[in-house]
Amino acid sequence: MEEFFENELVTKFEEMIENNEELYFDTEEYEDIIIYYLEMGDISFAETAVKYALKLHPTSLEIKIKKFEVLLELENYTFAKELMDDLKESSMENTDFLVCCAKYYSNLGNPRRAIEYCETALELEEEENFLHNFMADEYVNLEDPFKALKHYKLALTFDQNDDYALENTMFCYNLLNRGEDGIDFLNNYLDKFAFSETGWFEYGQFYFNRKNYEEAIKGFDYLLAINSQSVGVYANKAACFEAMGEWLKAVDVYEEMLALEYTKSYTFYKIGLCYKENKQPVLALNAFQKSLRDDPQFYLSMMEQSYIYEEMGGMKEALHFAKEAVSLNDSNLDYQKRLAFLYIDSGKLEESLACMKTLIDFEPTRFYNWYAYSEVLMLIGDYEDAVAILKKATKMHNRAELFYQLSNCYFHLNNQKDGRKSLSVALELDQDLLEGMKQKYPFIREEAEKVKTKKK
Repeated sequence: MEEFFENELVTKFEEMIENNEELYFDTEEYEDIIIYYLEMGDISFAETAVKYALKLHPTSLEIKIKKFEVLLELENYTFAKELMDDLKESSMENTDFLVCCAKYYSNLGNPRRAIEYCETALELEEEENFLHNFMADEYVNLEDPFKALKHYKLALTFDQNDDYALENTMFCYNLLNRGEDGIDFLNNYLDKFAFSETGWFEYGQFYFNRKNYEEAIKGFDYLLAINSQSVGVYANKAACFEAMGEWLKAVDVYEEMLALEYTKSYTFYKIGLCYKENKQPVLALNAFQKSLRDDPQFYLSMMEQSYIYEEMGGMKEALHFAKEAVSLNDSNLDYQKRLAFLYIDSGKLEESLACMKTLIDFEPTRFYNWYAYSEVLMLIGDYEDAVAILKKATKMHNRAELFYQLSNCYFHLNNQKDGRKSLSVALELDQDLLEGMKQKYPFIREEAEKVKTKKK
């Protein structure tokens, strides 16, 4: 890998450009330079290399095919099509050209035509592993997992260590609901390649998805025996114990992970959740605090601390951490709802209004957001703002509760006419709510009978 990044040819080419020189590179050298830039994803330099190469070797088919590939990366399909047509007569026996043609049609959403070019390329008996994977991907795009499965398995016959083909073979078995065939295939594969990390990972995932967590753990343990540095596998193994309700065993696995990680905040967070599920709030709190020491802005642990403090009766601390979590993730509406609840619970009604405003802005179709917002406005005596909010609310939600609230606001503002009018609408929509509304809004007790009488 280090040799790839320190490519002498590329260094020489870049020095030539930097010094405004003209050095000689043969076609094979230019091909290697262009391939380097394509694999690095530096399409701009790949395009530059093509220009220099064609200036020196204007008739080279190999360089023209590399230009075709660069045009595809640049999504310049008009010029790519022109070049493809120019090269067709001379290049139909060239695998790289046929692959570019297949990519052209694949990128334009014509998988069948792409497959035709791959089939032609297979006749040249080169790059079979790549071509079968390409065809399989196109069959996936065509929603034909049966043929995709066939070609992923063929790709594996040409490179039995092809992790991509192995993963997608199992993916296709799942799409076809042929789980038993899939695990039989995987077991046969693992009999031959017992040290395949991808194979054991797929084994673990297969059984995890079928809720056979003990067998999934066996797969993940085999993988960890092969490569004890596979951090993500520890997380999968821990997830198995969590699914089984074995919270302390999950904690043990997460603690093994900690020794391998540079950033530990998320793992401490997961440990905290396990202790929380195991009804050990003090240990959970300790883990969440460690998470925040590792990353002071890890809002997930902040909010979990808020929940723990609430359970322990520390409402002041619960509110503090909820505020901190919301300040770092104010687009999370569940957090906004929780913070609003904590403000109201602590008697800080006015502070809750900002949360309520956010909720109606982002979830205007949820009736309860409007209902709760107007309720808080009434509790602090801000009936004019409550009327403004309720007018907007009733345009979206033709609910009796909102009209009962609106009538109460009008009565408080000594607007008897609109109060009775709103109360009349509320009674028409749902008279069964009247008794409850009388308890909440005393003005309605006096006015309801007048409205009923007037109707009669």
